Amino acid sequence: MNRTVATGRETTAREAGARREAGARPTDATGSRTGAPPSGRPGPSTPGPRSSRAGAWAELLRLPALFTVPGDALAGVAAAGARPGPRTLLAIGSSLCLYEAGMALNDWADRAEDAAERPHRPLPSGRIRPAAALTAAGALTGAGLALAAGAGRPALAVAAPLAATVWAYDLALKHTPVGPAAMAAARGLDLLLGAAATGGGTRAALPSAALLGSHTLAVTAVSRRETTGGSVLAPLAALATTGALTGLVARRRTRLPAGRRAAAAPGLPGSTPAPAATDVLAAALGAVYAATAARPYVHAALNPSPPLTQRAVGGGIRATVPLQAALAARSGAGAVSLLVAALAPAGRLFARRTAMRKVSIT
Repeated sequence: MNRTVATGRETTAREAGARREAGARPTDATGSRTGAPPSGRPGPSTPGPRSSRAGAWAELLRLPALFTVPGDALAGVAAAGARPGPRTLLAIGSSLCLYEAGMALNDWADRAEDAAERPHRPLPSGRIRPAAALTAAGALTGAGLALAAGAGRPALAVAAPLAATVWAYDLALKHTPVGPAAMAAARGLDLLLGAAATGGGTRAALPSAALLGSHTLAVTAVSRRETTGGSVLAPLAALATTGALTGLVARRRTRLPAGRRAAAAPGLPGSTPAPAATDVLAAALGAVYAATAARPYVHAALNPSPPLTQRAVGGGIRATVPLQAALAARSGAGAVSLLVAALAPAGRLFARRTAMRKVSIT
């Protein structure tokens, strides 16, 4: 799926070239020597805490990114006017597997490029074999489709094109003009997967999928210049998209699905929060979304250097969770919205404890 979280320090092509000219071997995130020695003969990486096998796989799969995934399905459930249930868990499991399949496949497909621009990553540094990454991508894809099938035929009908989009993006579309659109389609399909799994139907969830896809499109467009910088237009476009989405998620839906309309009737036992409460919640979460994404975009537009462009991508990715929560609140699902919002601090805590704080798409 979307390359959403990268770990360790990103190395620009310019920095990698300077090290090669100086005859130095590139280092990984811990400072351990990796890659080929000056003589040109391959040499093993120096073992260290973060170069262990488990750490290498955690880095390849971008584990902190997983906290941005469950909100897709939960926002889809809310948009469809359904309540989360066992099939929702299957949809979330399917999303997680397909997402991680995309992570592994992306590094396999980009292994030659990463050897020049990001030699510290698990494949070019030799900590994970390319064949193992490709095998993992295939196994995770199969697991994702199996979980979707367990949630029912409608869920599998969405998961199959989602998996196809993931593979098409990583293997063929990533470096083409339609790459960002493919990434956006994958995220939108992931939201629809949650709606389909709970039997709420996907039609009512299409507007939420379009909004989430628009955000993903903007972030992906910025990410295409992560290692080179130099793009002012992409951060400005992403900033404008953020402003438009903030206004849209704060706008009250004029028509709720039938199940949600009945549940939202004032005074009924077990009803969801009153429309006024969820309106306020959606507006508040929309503000959090804007605050998370907008500032890094402004900095990247003013100074489109690789480090600030990478920060802009990281801010856009982190903003995915409050956007998902705002979409759920906009659909009248206050409790689901708060559950999704709680994933953001959980993800930050996990990233700090695992020292995997850097966020990237490429």
